[in-house]
Amino acid sequence: MYSFLTTENWADYELIDSGNFEKLERFGPYYVARPEPQAIWDKHLPEQEWQRMAQAVFTRDKNSTEKGQWQLKKGMPEQWHIGYIYNDLKLRFRLGLSSFKHVGLFPEQDSNWRFIYDTTRKLKTPQPKVLNMFAYTGAASLAAKAAGADITHLDSVKQVNFWARDNMEASNLDNVRWVVEDAMKFARREVKRGNTYNGIILDPPSYGRGPNGEKWQLENELNEMIKLCRELLDKTDYFLLINLYSIGFSAMILDNLMRDTFGEQVQHEELGELYLHDSGNRKLPLGTFFRFSSVGR
Repeated sequence: MYSFLTTENWADYELIDSGNFEKLERFGPYYVARPEPQAIWDKHLPEQEWQRMAQAVFTRDKNSTEKGQWQLKKGMPEQWHIGYIYNDLKLRFRLGLSSFKHVGLFPEQDSNWRFIYDTTRKLKTPQPKVLNMFAYTGAASLAAKAAGADITHLDSVKQVNFWARDNMEASNLDNVRWVVEDAMKFARREVKRGNTYNGIILDPPSYGRGPNGEKWQLENELNEMIKLCRELLDKTDYFLLINLYSIGFSAMILDNLMRDTFGEQVQHEELGELYLHDSGNRKLPLGTFFRFSSVGR
């Protein structure tokens, strides 16, 4: 089934407008404007409204495609918290204005967090083991933990893991296993040890570096990573979710990889795109996903 999924009914988040390669968002009480390469259409709201509303505006450095600076209005903090509620799942996230335009959270992942929470609770294993690689600030890890999982959270950046720990504490959760390591090295070692997981979550970047300079390039490494995940995934009680944000990376690539690699294990599958909708009713595409499980939703 091909699906288009968006963030819904989240009191502390809203995409206000998008266009001219920018997006204007509300995180809790604060309004943030930052670059968005896929927003190639015109803005819905007039420029004066953007200037009036935006309390933090990100501008790229002249000689960089990624790094830049934030211009803050009076009263705009550099860090703050927002809440997230889905049924009886209640999380809190610490947000912050980074030099790479990010704020520590990807709101379009809301539907994936719901999938993780619902599916983890349906697994038959009393405390299912879940592995989250490229785990960033931990929203997916915390959704699995809150659903009763024994969660391993892996990211190659130590400071990001500290941030994820802050989110865990703010959400009144504990006992997450934190791993700072190159994801490929970790997966290979776990396969050699014969370890398996009931759930695997993957959100790999297009390009990245491990803690010791290990190189990750999506199109070169993804096939091997998926094969390693086949060895790591439990054969009877399981789910797997992969999300990609890479412009031009078709969802059909995920479809081919998953079906070729996992075969009959692919059950209750869902393939599609994540997007956010703004006040002008435009749909901003923000990644492709493939997920399947032994239990459905």
